[in-house]
Order: sequence, then C-alpha cells, then structure tokens
Amino acid sequence: MIQKKKPTKHIILTDGDYRRLVALLNDSFALALSQKPYLKDLRGELDIAEIVESGKIPRDVVTMHSIVRLRDVSSHEVDVFTLVFPREANIIEGKLSVLAPIGTAILGQRVGDVVTWPVPSGNVKVEIEEVLAPDSRLETTL
Repeated sequence: MIQKKKPTKHIILTDGDYRRLVALLNDSFALALSQKPYLKDLRGELDIAEIVESGKIPRDVVTMHSIVRLRDVSSHEVDVFTLVFPREANIIEGKLSVLAPIGTAILGQRVGDVVTWPVPSGNVKVEIEEVLAPDSRLETTL
C-alpha cells in the first residue's frame, strides 16, 4: 500500500522578520528557556519557512505587526489580534506575542488557512479570515 506523505506546513516570512526572530531565539534569556515547547515550535517554524523580501510577501500572509482576524472553528467566535514581539505584547490591547502558542501557529500562514494549537483541554482550531493591516509590516526593532 502506498502511503501519502502528510503535506508540510508552508510558512512564509519576510527577511526582516526572520532575522529578528532568529535574534530573539538566540537571546540569552531565550537560550535559558530553550527547552520550552513554544520556543521549540518557533524554531521549527523558522527552519521550514520560505524567506522573501518584505516588499514581495503576499498581502494575505500573517507577518509580524499584522492585524489578523481569526474565527474559532468550533464556536465561530471572532477575535482580532496584532502579532507582536514579546516586549510589545499586551493581550488587553489585542497585542499577541509571537511566542504565545497561537502567535507561533499563525505566523507565516495565509488567509483561509486553519491552524491548530494545543491547550490544556485539547486543541483549538481557528481560521485566518483576514489580514487587516498588511501595510503595518514596518521594520521595527526588538
């Protein structure tokens, strides 16, 4: 019997986001926490990512500082977040850290993609409905 390979997740990152995320993971604090699952997940994402110039990334791809509308597949609840670096994170303001499981899950994904990440009660699945502010992909520092 021939078994089909499971399709690999396709992640697209800007060259600038890639450099900043690698620097974040190489930070001494991150190295101390390197066995944490969320850091391993992000490292895995960076390892398989397609890297493109900032000006050439498709407008429907979630990049750092994108504002993203997500719909929970089960409850149909909609949330809007801005994907940010850890120092900028503030969930009350809707600023979601890329190191949060959902942040890592949506990074580099496209409108229409359904992403899953583990929570204590099982898994959460959301569909990326819209990247609301693709022009917010400004070069920023960590």
